[in-house]
Amino acid sequence: MASRCQSKYEREAQAQGYRWVAGVDEVGRGALFGPVFAAAVILSPERPVRGLRDSKLLPAERREELAGKIRQRAVAWAVAAIDAFEIDRVNILQASRLAMRHAIEKLAPAPDYLLIDAVQVDLPIVQRSLIHGDSLSQCIAAASILAKVERDACLCEYGLKSHKGYSTPEHWKALEAYGPTALHRFSFWPVRANCPHALWTGYPRQGELFSDAPDEQGMAAGACP
Repeated sequence: MASRCQSKYEREAQAQGYRWVAGVDEVGRGALFGPVFAAAVILSPERPVRGLRDSKLLPAERREELAGKIRQRAVAWAVAAIDAFEIDRVNILQASRLAMRHAIEKLAPAPDYLLIDAVQVDLPIVQRSLIHGDSLSQCIAAASILAKVERDACLCEYGLKSHKGYSTPEHWKALEAYGPTALHRFSFWPVRANCPHALWTGYPRQGELFSDAPDEQGMAAGACP
């Protein structure tokens, strides 16, 4: 039975006969450091979570509160991450899609319909890509919140509570003063620009990964999305 807390996209999928509608989102694409995280969530119409919205619009305390309710009330939820080395190897867009796929594959029950923020994943499941999906779909918003909470907790363990690995003035100053760590994303030009050492040239497709020429998405390789 449809819930008033569901968006029209969840209701439309269920009206077409799909039972397990999962929302999928990622966080951390624009960061200079660490993994990209993704989450997948199948919400329960019988146990709605009120107040879901784009995680970026919520204060940290509210995200934590909602994340706890999502974990308790969802039919299924999962989080996955792809590390910085893999991001450098395949590029941030493909790494984000891979993290999403891993999160989806962890769900039990397995979803039969996917609502995904902005992209599609390589899985034989009916899916719909929504631009600004975390503002349009309740289950995508739930995924956004879980992924954000998990990533923030991870980055705090690295001692990066203040900027969470993003390109802030504080982070730039640290890069300039100390250079990048092994967990920074060297395919992002601010990291390379502040590396005092010659980069290892053993990455596959080295020229493509570390070129500053525009890629097929029209962005400089390594530029933050």
